[in-house]
Amino acid sequence: MPINPTMSSLDWIVILLYFTLIGVVAWWYGRKQKDSVDYFLAGRNAGFIAVGASIFTSNIGSEHIVGLAGQGASTGMAMAHWELHAWVLILLAGFFVPFYYKSGVKTIPEFLERRFNARARTILSVVSLVAYIFTKVSVTVYAGAIVFQALLPDTFGSPDNAFWVGAFTTVILTGIYTVFGGMRAIMATATPQAVIILFGSFVITFIGLTRLGEGAGVVAGWGELVSASKGNALDFALWRPLSDPDFPWLGVLIASPIIGIWYWCTDQYIVQRVLSAKDLATARRGALFGGLLKVWPVMIFLVPGMIGWALHQKGLIQMPMKMVGGESVIDGDTVFPTLVTALLPSGIRGLIVACLLAALMSSLASLFNSSASLFTVDIYEKLRPGKSERHLLTVGRIATGVVVVLGLLWIPVMKVISGGGIYQYLQSVQGYLAPPITAVFLLGLFWKRINSQGAVWALAGGFILGMFKLTCQAFFGSGKIENPAFLAAIGDFNFLYATGILFVASVALLVVGSLTSPAPAAEKIAGLTYGSIKAIAGEEIGKSWDLGNKIMAGLILALVLGIYWYFSFWLE
Repeated sequence: MPINPTMSSLDWIVILLYFTLIGVVAWWYGRKQKDSVDYFLAGRNAGFIAVGASIFTSNIGSEHIVGLAGQGASTGMAMAHWELHAWVLILLAGFFVPFYYKSGVKTIPEFLERRFNARARTILSVVSLVAYIFTKVSVTVYAGAIVFQALLPDTFGSPDNAFWVGAFTTVILTGIYTVFGGMRAIMATATPQAVIILFGSFVITFIGLTRLGEGAGVVAGWGELVSASKGNALDFALWRPLSDPDFPWLGVLIASPIIGIWYWCTDQYIVQRVLSAKDLATARRGALFGGLLKVWPVMIFLVPGMIGWALHQKGLIQMPMKMVGGESVIDGDTVFPTLVTALLPSGIRGLIVACLLAALMSSLASLFNSSASLFTVDIYEKLRPGKSERHLLTVGRIATGVVVVLGLLWIPVMKVISGGGIYQYLQSVQGYLAPPITAVFLLGLFWKRINSQGAVWALAGGFILGMFKLTCQAFFGSGKIENPAFLAAIGDFNFLYATGILFVASVALLVVGSLTSPAPAAEKIAGLTYGSIKAIAGEEIGKSWDLGNKIMAGLILALVLGIYWYFSFWLE
């Protein structure tokens, strides 16, 4: 295979060593898979560092590294609110983890069945699987393929060929790795992958600022970035006026917490990591450690995008361009790989590519495993109860393979519909999926009057409304199908405000459905609402929230508030 001039032999050696290490780990831990608990929850024996690192690496996929850099170059700090969700992990550790862990469930839909009924569990399982395949798999794979296209444009004959080779190769290799390694392999590789991701991104931020400062150091480079951003303050500010068509501050305040609580506190993809902990205190500490790691993406993923924009403005780097509305603008999704090829020396470049591959494979592996657990535990076991653990393990591996295939089939569609920036696309779609799930979990945990009928109404009705908005957005609106006018208006309606409206509608369905049917029996919800679990296991829950956890929670809040304070005024 011909090697692109931008990739040296040393770069390829580093990448090969990385893949070899991952393959050995998957093989080694795959030998130890005995049953479905091993495969899906690593035997419930993980320590807090492994749990927190796995949370971080599961969240930080290539769509973050590539997509956030792209958003930094095009919209500045606008998307930072979604990356400052570290505070939501305090809610996960403080309120949600005790419910999940004490119930002994393998999946979040299983917990929902215990609180409500089997129908609510099935709806959430189906919605989650649809969301995984059509957002997370497609977006992550697309971002990884963009990296291959930018780093190896001529290696496979053309940039388009590089895109498809990258997409298929990473999905297939990650699928094999997940099928044979299971959750044990994912947890075992999480900590070193987190180190690689953090180190690699810090390196490119440091070198980028040094280059921007033109030899005067990192501090001078930061001063240059701030100065350049002040000249583009309307597009780069953290808080935007209500007149802003994309990111009005009120819309951000409404939508961001709704998406954050859904993703971090109720999504199988993330919570599965916490359920792997060896005890309740470790589970809570692992969630908080993940929160400490989550503080940094703004600085190491979003800021490099702004650095790339500033370097382009000064003529120090030429960024790829694209046409939007008849105007030539920076192609944001190519910013990070362009920085890799333009700034980094041989060897370090290979390490950063390994960093990108680590992010891609870790995120996809976690996603594939979570999808397989949802199908096996929440759908297959319901249809065919009484099967052996060995049989369920086999089904889980087959389900992983099916998700891999579906992810591949969706790539061509994703390539067409993500032209507006993959990260913003991801958040808008999640904004249409999150509201009903967030409403059901929040009210279900803290209001004992909420019952199964309300939960089913909210989950099903909210999902239908969200998909209606997404369909209108895809096909109707300015520059698309403009008649009938009301569908075009729905299609163009701001996704942040739409998230809020969907949440209110879901809450209304939840409350009305619950109040027009009998209240759940006290014995049914024992240990499944905040008040009842405090009565049953209050002492154990209190002891698990020890001094170390309190210090970690305080540190997370201090860091988040500090970042908010600085970037709220940095362009004044």
